[in-house]
Amino acid sequence: MPATVALTRVPGYDAARLDPATALVLETSGATVPPGARVLVKPNLVSAANARFCTTHPGVVRAACAWLLDHGARVTVADSPAFGPAGRVARASGLDEALRPLGLRVRTLARPVPLPLSDGTAVGVSRDALEADLVLNAPKLKVHGQMAMSGAVKNLFGCVVGCRKALAHYRLGHEPERFRAMLMDVCLALPRTAHLLDGVQPLHRDGPIKGEPFDLGLLGASLNPVALDAAAYDIFGLGPDAVPLWAEALARGLPGARPEDAAYPLLTPAEFDAAGFTPSPAKDLSFAPMRLLRGRVKSLIAYVRRAG
Repeated sequence: MPATVALTRVPGYDAARLDPATALVLETSGATVPPGARVLVKPNLVSAANARFCTTHPGVVRAACAWLLDHGARVTVADSPAFGPAGRVARASGLDEALRPLGLRVRTLARPVPLPLSDGTAVGVSRDALEADLVLNAPKLKVHGQMAMSGAVKNLFGCVVGCRKALAHYRLGHEPERFRAMLMDVCLALPRTAHLLDGVQPLHRDGPIKGEPFDLGLLGASLNPVALDAAAYDIFGLGPDAVPLWAEALARGLPGARPEDAAYPLLTPAEFDAAGFTPSPAKDLSFAPMRLLRGRVKSLIAYVRRAG
């Protein structure tokens, strides 16, 4: 069966349009939530810097959580930024405030367990993600200096706990094929997942943290992260030679890697206009030792302040 990719157009982030659009794409994609299911909502909370633009928009996360709660799910919202607690990024982005009326708070993913990788090494993935009945992955669509584009597959790398993610960047940042393989290994190892892509105002010109919003008006959902990402790549006129994770998906023969093989029950990629979208310049995003050390010191200071 072809992967179902539900795409719709949303001109902005106001709740009156976003809430019904979120329900539409999730339900059209085939997402289902049994009452009482433990659902981890995993936004992209990459950094408190430029948080209003580089993170998943609070309105998208709030709309997804409201839809889940309406279906009787037990919802946890969590991520694992490379440096610092998720709550700090959530406050900077406005997500903390957006979730308060729902009675939800943002947590930092913890409890790492070793996940074997295809290269024979391992990385620490949060037990919170591995034990969830469903992971609702809510990435921010944006350019990425190392991966060209960041979407559903890349966002699941945030299930790697804390400094382990930074260490993986440092260890494999100069080996592109091993790095992209690791990202795909993490994505494929997670349990049942659904994916809600925030492409209403994707980040362009620079990324994954800096950059500017671009008015695309895309909200998408799929049970297949590879297919959802491939649809986004198609909108921007990119090819597998330009997007390492797309090349990795095709090399593995993963379902959904070819956009033409997906089913689009709502809008198709061709119905979105990405003229003027500017890619990010290629850059080295591996973490140097001193940056790793500074990040761990900042995390320790934040922990002490919360404990005190």
